[in-house]
Amino acid sequence: MKLRLNCYRAIAATALTTISVTSQVTASYGITFVTQSNILGDNDQLDWSSLGVAFPFKVLPNEFGATSSRGLKLNVDIPKSNVPGVTPPLVFQTLPPPGIATNFAAGDFLLFTGLNPQTFPAVGNPGPLSITFNKPVQAVGTQIAVDDTFNFTAFISAFDSENNLLGSFSAPGTSSLNLDNSALFLGVKSDTANIARLVFSTSENNRAFAINKLRLKTVPEPSLVLGVYALGTLSMIFTVKGKLKPVR
Repeated sequence: MKLRLNCYRAIAATALTTISVTSQVTASYGITFVTQSNILGDNDQLDWSSLGVAFPFKVLPNEFGATSSRGLKLNVDIPKSNVPGVTPPLVFQTLPPPGIATNFAAGDFLLFTGLNPQTFPAVGNPGPLSITFNKPVQAVGTQIAVDDTFNFTAFISAFDSENNLLGSFSAPGTSSLNLDNSALFLGVKSDTANIARLVFSTSENNRAFAINKLRLKTVPEPSLVLGVYALGTLSMIFTVKGKLKPVR
């Protein structure tokens, strides 16, 4: 059965996003809102294709685990929709027609919250989408867009391991069929690795939304850091010894 995702249909081809930020944040937590991926400082990622992709989509449970490219484990939770006909979460690759066109970059694998493909505009699962990390991270972000919606507001909230709210932020976004990588980037970064859980949501109460790969800034284990330092020190010692000549 062909999945009829009514993603981002009939949306202005030149729509642009102007970022206007509102936030609620406790300054002592050192959390910063990020809307440009190039300033996130990420050193790790999770591409949703790692969950296994079947053309044209991969069906997922509402709760599932995943692992980043550097081995960070995390859990995703998308509450089940109580609207009849709404699919579970999906992973699909956005591509030019006859593929599923969006305003992410062509070829991106997207995590989609689920929709009823028999309606237009499509009734969808609005989330929220929660991501819990097995080990807190220092920064995380992703791009986001909403199904069958010209304009929306996206929200991101970050929590520490004791469920304290570190910061809550929002920004306006747009959706289109342009495959131009214009989907809103939504992220947070901290002075320390204290981000244990993220919650994504939007202003659209009956629309699905999608995110692309997670960009992460993770902190290596202390033992790994010490090991690298020790190896570097030993290498330096052997190098120096090799240059010493015995006195006769």
